[in-house]
Amino acid sequence: MHNITYKGPFKDHIQNFVALKQAVGYKYDTEAHHLRRFDQFTVDTYLESAALTKETVLDWCRKKDYEAQANQCARASIIREFGKYLESIGAKVYILPKGYYPTEPQYMPYIYTYDELTRFFAETDKCRYSCECPYRHHIMPVIFRMIYMCGLRLSEARLLKLADVDLEKGILTINHSKKDNSRLVVMSDSLTERCRDYSKKVHPHPSSEDCYFPALEDKPMTLGNLYKNFRRFLWRARISHRGKGKGPRIHDLRHTYAVHCLKKWSEQEKDLTVYLPILKTYMGHDSFNDTAYYLRMTADVFPAITIKMETRYQELIPLLEGGSDETY
Repeated sequence: MHNITYKGPFKDHIQNFVALKQAVGYKYDTEAHHLRRFDQFTVDTYLESAALTKETVLDWCRKKDYEAQANQCARASIIREFGKYLESIGAKVYILPKGYYPTEPQYMPYIYTYDELTRFFAETDKCRYSCECPYRHHIMPVIFRMIYMCGLRLSEARLLKLADVDLEKGILTINHSKKDNSRLVVMSDSLTERCRDYSKKVHPHPSSEDCYFPALEDKPMTLGNLYKNFRRFLWRARISHRGKGKGPRIHDLRHTYAVHCLKKWSEQEKDLTVYLPILKTYMGHDSFNDTAYYLRMTADVFPAITIKMETRYQELIPLLEGGSDETY
């Protein structure tokens, strides 16, 4: 839960709106901070406003010179949701129409080839000691393999505690993930053994609340550190990066895991209507559509199985339109 204090003309409504979102399972921390900035904007510009007017909404949503289109759309989406909440409680309000601002083309996930993964992980194994991050050379070979081999979101791996990693049974406990969901994730024998070796080196005196992938002062490994090393491993593995916002990204390891699973099951003649719910649970998807999304991606990446998948699972395959960084 957040502890932000709002002070503008809509302060009580914002507080109640955020509390409602969190009560139904959304973390809503980032959005709460966006609304704090909106709250300060109303204090500075529309302190006497009695209603959320079109003038206020459009003024707030106006694109800033330094701002990316995606960020403007995100701000607009949050204020639209807030407007819908106000309308639901009978307040006079202007609701921004959906799609009012043009969106940038959505990112199309990058699916790594098996050869690229081999080269990438080989480079993580060559990571050297750094006094600025003493455990970096131990962390990098494990965390990126874990993201791919378990289909994890980056945040799920990065924020693991020692208590979440059962090295005897080879099971990860993912707590408070997307929409505050939790789940158990089974590791392969090879990954479990790698984690046992890693734990001996990094956690000789374990405490259950210690970060499994620690940076300095036992804080979680930072996003910036992971991404900087990720880009270096890509370059050394001769995997081209297509520029800002175009990937490949760390999160694409998760996408690749799902696609490789479906490819393997299809080649093994598995009934995907049975296996898709298993994949949904394993990856922590909230909606079956999130998992079915990978059917189209699998067929497009591996043309040899396209006819088989589209013939047997046509009604399950959605349009492939890409997604945001942590969508699935």
